[in-house]
Amino acid sequence: MIFRKTKIEGLYVIEPEVKEDERGYFARIFAKEELEREGLSFDIVHANVSFTKKRGTIRGMHFQREPGAEGKIVQCVRGAIYDVAVDLRNGSKTFGQWVAEELSEENKKMFFIPKGFAHGFQALADNCTVHYKMDNYYMPENSGIIKWNDQGLGIKWPIEEPAMISERDAKAQSFKEFIKKTAAGWM
Repeated sequence: MIFRKTKIEGLYVIEPEVKEDERGYFARIFAKEELEREGLSFDIVHANVSFTKKRGTIRGMHFQREPGAEGKIVQCVRGAIYDVAVDLRNGSKTFGQWVAEELSEENKKMFFIPKGFAHGFQALADNCTVHYKMDNYYMPENSGIIKWNDQGLGIKWPIEEPAMISERDAKAQSFKEFIKKTAAGWM
């Protein structure tokens, strides 16, 4: 596995080393010891899959606060997505900054997103399947959402108008509201 640091500390793009032959390919997509060599601690406690029917659909920007904060490894195994992570870590020098990466079945890249980040994606094709490996259990009472199109974040989505967005995501809080809650000790 090849680890590429991003501009935000702790956030990595992981590229599997693909071995191809006449049958197809083989690639390791998780190796705890390889993450540990990079200084990354990650114990998978559950795995999720999402299926997005329509190109342009946005899911996010979702996060979990302590004690339910989740780190995740995200991979698009069918189709292609524009995957975004926003640094929400209190005191981080990159607080409020974001990184995006195209993940697709062709490039096989993964996004390592540590605890303390909001995460979301936009489908770049119809019928996208995304796999998530998580290092904590989902706690709905600790979940939150920041608006996908919040001006304070300034995320540049490749498809300006989403094809679909859930009612819950559409009613998400602004980044300013999130900051106020964080200052009050919520995060």
